[in-house]
Amino acid sequence: MVLLVTSPRLPAGLLTAEAWDVVRAFPVYTAADSAQVTALRFAGAVVSVGGSSAEELLAAAREHGTAVWLASPDGDQDLARAIGMRVARQPDLAELELLYGSWDPPGARLLEAVDVMARLVAPDGDPWKRAQTPRSLAPYLLEEAYEAYDAILSGDPDALREELGDVLLQVVLHAGLSENAGGWNIDDVAGGLVEKLIRRNPHVFAGLPVEGIDEITANWEQIKKAEKSRKSAFDGMVLAQPALSLAAKALQRAERAGLAEPVPAPSTVDGDGLLGIVALLREQGADAEALLREATLRWIDRARAAETD
Repeated sequence: MVLLVTSPRLPAGLLTAEAWDVVRAFPVYTAADSAQVTALRFAGAVVSVGGSSAEELLAAAREHGTAVWLASPDGDQDLARAIGMRVARQPDLAELELLYGSWDPPGARLLEAVDVMARLVAPDGDPWKRAQTPRSLAPYLLEEAYEAYDAILSGDPDALREELGDVLLQVVLHAGLSENAGGWNIDDVAGGLVEKLIRRNPHVFAGLPVEGIDEITANWEQIKKAEKSRKSAFDGMVLAQPALSLAAKALQRAERAGLAEPVPAPSTVDGDGLLGIVALLREQGADAEALLREATLRWIDRARAAETD
């Protein structure tokens, strides 16, 4: 008696050669109809759906020499357990073999996330999600990104895993809504990312010799500039990011481009002076955004303590 297990996250019919040999040679039984059943029948397998008991399956195994039980994605553990218990009590009834016809590759749960989101944004899905637009979702994307950042600072890997899942939710939701409107879909997003990663990492994918991380970074920036047809080192900057990180990014780009634009001395208490402070901190290898965040959190702690005094 062969218990055939397949991954519900892979296309129906995508089985190992060994599994195909077995299902073509012996009768197949399963609890419910499915796309896998359709694929097997199309390929010439004999599949019986529903109504089989443990006794009937074991009898079929004895009659044909082998019978195959195709595990259902919805779960049919009770019947498989009943077969196992019968064989355990009477080993001469049949020999049980577990056969994996397919298994989840890395990233298979991403396919499941896409399927779940497609269901949520379908006409009979979740009204709230269907009503969203990229603009209405923008604050949630920022919030989820900051929550992931907080998880990183907390050093809690489980919290980071959860928050990255919320960021991923935003990605698949945007893609699902776009696809519903006749636009790009999640494959377009992933395909563009794959092409970009290969193109911008020639030291990995094209054998380009490099001597260190600085050269890798310089190559990345050069390739990115050529892709975007940018004339200025500051083209493409995210101007809506927080002011401190915007200032640090602008100074970083100027440094990489070899620009010698002077910055204000950090002596006046105004915007120019603040920019000078950011520049001074960068020279010291410090992150102005992180320092201000840490100082603010310390101040909040002191203020909370004062509330209880």
